[in-house]
Formats: sequence, structure tokens, C-alpha cells
Amino acid sequence: MFRSHTCGELRLDNAGTEVTLAGWVQTVRKFGAITFVDLRDRYGITQLYFNEDLNPQLDAEPLGREFVLQATGKVIERSNKNPNLPTGEIEILVQSFTILNKSAVPPFSIQDDTDGGDDVRMKYRYLDLRRNVIKKNLELRYAVNRATRDYLHGQGFMDIETPFLIKSTPEGARDFVVPSRMNEGQFYALPQSPQTFKQLLMVSGYDRYYQIVKCFRDEDLRADRQPEFTQIDCEMAFVEQEDILVMFEGLIKSIFKQVKGIDYADAVERITWEDAMWHYGNDKPDIRFGMKVANLKSAFNKGGEIVATGELINGADFKVFDEAETVLAIAVPGAAEWSRKQTDELTEWVKRPQIGMKGLAFIKCNADGTYKSSIDKFYSEEKLAAIAQFANAKAGDLILILAGAEERTRKAISDLRLELGERMGLRKKDEFRLLWVMDFPLFEYAEEENRWVARHHPFTSPKPDHIQTMIMNDPFIMSAVDYLKHPYATIKANAYDMVLNGNEIGGGSIRIYQRELQEKMFAALGMTEEEALHKFGFLLGAFEYGAPPHGGIAFGFDRLCAILGGSESIRDFIAFPKNNSGRDVMLDAPATIDEKQLKELSIRLSEL
Repeated sequence: MFRSHTCGELRLDNAGTEVTLAGWVQTVRKFGAITFVDLRDRYGITQLYFNEDLNPQLDAEPLGREFVLQATGKVIERSNKNPNLPTGEIEILVQSFTILNKSAVPPFSIQDDTDGGDDVRMKYRYLDLRRNVIKKNLELRYAVNRATRDYLHGQGFMDIETPFLIKSTPEGARDFVVPSRMNEGQFYALPQSPQTFKQLLMVSGYDRYYQIVKCFRDEDLRADRQPEFTQIDCEMAFVEQEDILVMFEGLIKSIFKQVKGIDYADAVERITWEDAMWHYGNDKPDIRFGMKVANLKSAFNKGGEIVATGELINGADFKVFDEAETVLAIAVPGAAEWSRKQTDELTEWVKRPQIGMKGLAFIKCNADGTYKSSIDKFYSEEKLAAIAQFANAKAGDLILILAGAEERTRKAISDLRLELGERMGLRKKDEFRLLWVMDFPLFEYAEEENRWVARHHPFTSPKPDHIQTMIMNDPFIMSAVDYLKHPYATIKANAYDMVLNGNEIGGGSIRIYQRELQEKMFAALGMTEEEALHKFGFLLGAFEYGAPPHGGIAFGFDRLCAILGGSESIRDFIAFPKNNSGRDVMLDAPATIDEKQLKELSIRLSEL
């Protein structure tokens, strides 16, 4: 046998036992006639002690970093213990050893604080995976996978595989396409998600389905995107929205408990999409801290109540506010004492091209009840006090105000809020806050195409009391200025997103399950009857054979793992990720294929 124990297994209780270990040489340290070697495997590190009797063999076969080594010897107590290692109280007095394989000098150090940059580590990813920090990430990923399967199995779900070679039905990102040699001139597509298959499984009677499944999207990449990614994909039949929310709150809480030891006992908060956008500036708010957005100008009608008018800031002859489409503010707790240098730095921050604002106004709410402001030339103390009250600012707080076009300003105030939360240490990586965001608009208006597009996907059902609005009205829009007055602009989706620490980790909906409504949805998106039948005839046909009410959700598995692991990038939790250009630099893929393969596929490349 190659080994009797792993390198992370032995303890002081094993003293006197003869063992055989095998692994990789982490370090070699010579002290005169004796040599110490740290031997590493997936399970840990054990120190080997070579006395002077083995010097002739060590001289003939010197050990180097990353050599694969087998060593046999006796477990003894270490004289110089290492409290930072689980095996730090023992070492192996080596009696014999064998070099199983030598190693070239690694291109970077195989340790947590490596000297290797991203590009080098991705090229030699098989070496990078030996590092303990990456090993811990993959162990966490496996733990999330196992906890997910345990929970869903306990709730009666079946793991059912669906195909990877499917028909191209692009409705969101671009599809990756695969040419078919046996069907000349035709192509498969790789699935962006198993959406239609899981709905067909509901029609088939498999009322609780799940997969931990690969999905593919040909889109531009960033830290939280990969061309291939993994979803926890789930669907249930004979359910309403509340059933889905309760079931999958339970899943995430179970993962927290099994993987992180966190007992998330609180009910998951719920807010509407409108409240998320108006109070946080985005639809995936981080609720680990406050600083809600106050709308100082734009009228916002919520259930008949005008939440904000321009009365607070109008009439001051301050053109920046008067001419702006919207004026938004946040109150930063305890920041009234910030210096001019600090507020000037924030002003420059919001002027950066990626934020796109022209400036930043501020109001300091002093501890003595007075106010100091960059706009006090235009606003009286009384007006500043009224603005502070509306922004929920207290004595000692700093109010920051942005003005401009509504969409840009809303995004900017959201980015500013998150940046301040980061700077002030309010976005703690070991604190987890869940949130449901619900009641999204069913449609968005694509002005350049003068048509509606699905905000979620074309299989999402309207809220039950909005179905008739959709059925009874024509989706056609006369002109771009009319779309907000159109009945479709008021239709809410029976959809929901789960947000964790400001990241959307899951999204789903109650699905359309009746042919008439599904055809109406396709028509609203600008599909002709022939186009809908060509793309989705199989689904429309299935709905004629007793399709049950159903709904589901898909969680971003990679992203969930990254958040639980305290990382900004999902790449750290994928064994073999792509870089930001979608390339696998280890395999050098994508790559050209030879002329013979192209000919077999009936493909001729055009010259660029």
C-alpha cells in the first residue's frame, strides 16, 4: 500500500505507531546532519524527521519542492510543537523513503500567500489547486452541494437530469451553439437554463424536481460571471408563491446551518421591487446597514400616497436641483465630523466616469442642532432642517445629495451607499442578511424596438389579479411616449428574487401553465404565431395535456459559495474557471479546429 494514514490524520495518541505517508514535499529544512520535511496532501501537513542515518540516500536523491514522496517511520512527539497545525504535536521519525516522482521547480510558491499572479496561477491551475486556500474553497463548495442535496431529498425532490444539446431559443443572453455533423447545416444550443425542461417535468407529473446543473451563456464576463456556471435548479407543481418562498427559505437556512454553523432563526424580510428601487436605488439591496435613499424631488405615488414632492427643495433658485429630473439623498450616520478633504474626495468619487455624476451636495447635521451645507447659500436653516428630517438624519449625521437624470442618479446613489458601507465597515463578510424582493414589473419597454420585453423570462406568470389586464389588452404601443400609460406597464410579475448581502443569489416565478396565456405572452413580446410555434411549439403542445399550476426558483450556486466563503469572485470557488475573456488559459481554449473537422461539420470560415 502507498499509505496507511493521511498527512492530516495523526495525533499524539498515535505515538509509537509505525505508519506510511505519501504526499507532496512542501518544504525541506536542513539543520546540520538532520533534515525536516513538511509533507502535504489534501488532508493536511505532517512533519517528517530524517536523522543522519538517511543522509547518504538524501545526498544521492536530494528532495525538492513538490516532489511526490512516500515515507515510512514511527510517530513520535515533537520537541518543538506547532500549535497552528492539527498535527503539530507529532512528527514521523523516517526509517525509509521513496521518491515516487520528481517535480520541476514550480512557477510560483504553493502556499496561501503565493507569489503567483492570476494569469500564471490560471495557466498552472492544477498547481494552484494544491494550495490550502483553494482547497478550502472547494471543500466549502462540496459542503454546500451536499447540504443542498440533503435538504431537497428530505423534502421529496427528485434529481432529474436534462439534456445539454438542445434547440436554440434565445431570449436572454446569446446561446453557445454546437454544429451537428449528422444533421448538416443544423445546430444544437447549450442551455442557458433547464427552464422549459423543468416545466415539462411538471406536466409529466414529477411534482418536485431539482438539479445542480451546468448552464451556459455567451455574455461579457466580470468577477461574478462565467460562460459556464452552476445553478441549483428547482421546480414544484401545485404551489403558490408562498409555498415556494417557505420551501427555499428553508433550503438556504439549512445550508447556513450545515456549512457555516449559523442558526438563521429570523424570518426572511420581504420588500416589493418598487420599495427596493426607491429606498435603496437597486433591486438587490444590501440590508446589513441602513442609509435608505430619500427622494427629495420626484413624485412617487405609492398606493395613492405621494411619498415625495418637490416642495422641500423647490423655489430656492438652485438650478442644479431645479433642472434635475430627480434629487436623491442618504444620511450617513455619525459623519458630520468628516473634514472638507473627505467630502471633496467623495465628490471626486461620484464624478468618476463609471459613476457619472457632476457633483455632490452635502448637509452636516451638527450635534448642537445647527446645519452647515454646501448649498446653504440657497437654503435657509429651516429648509435644511426639513430636508434632514425627511432624510431621517439625526444630529451628527452627514446628508449626501445627488441630482440629475433619474436612472443614472438612482444608480449613482446606490453605488455611493454601498461604497460608504464598505468604507465604514458596515458590510461585514461574516454577517449574512437575506431578503426577498417581489412584485417585479412583468415587462420592460425596449424603446429602440418599440416593443415589450420580459423582465424575467417569457414563462413568468402575471400576478393573479393582473392576468385579465394582460389578456384583455393589446400589447401594441403607438409611440415611445405612450408606454407608461399602457396597461401593460402596470402588470406585476408573480416573481421573486432572493438577495443575500446585496447579491441576487436566486430568482424564480410562478409559471404560465395555460396555452392561451402563454400565447398572449409571446405575442406581447413581438413574436408572430409562426415564430412562437417554431421556438416553443413543444411547450405549447404540452400545455394542452393537463399542465398543472407550477413554479420554481434557480440559485446561483457559484455565487452562493463565494459569498459564504467571503470572496468577491466566483472564480475562486470553481476548480477550472475561465478568465475575464472567457478563455481557459491552461487548456488554451477556445482554439481553432483543423480543416478536416470543419469539412465534416460542413463549416467554412469567412475571412475577417
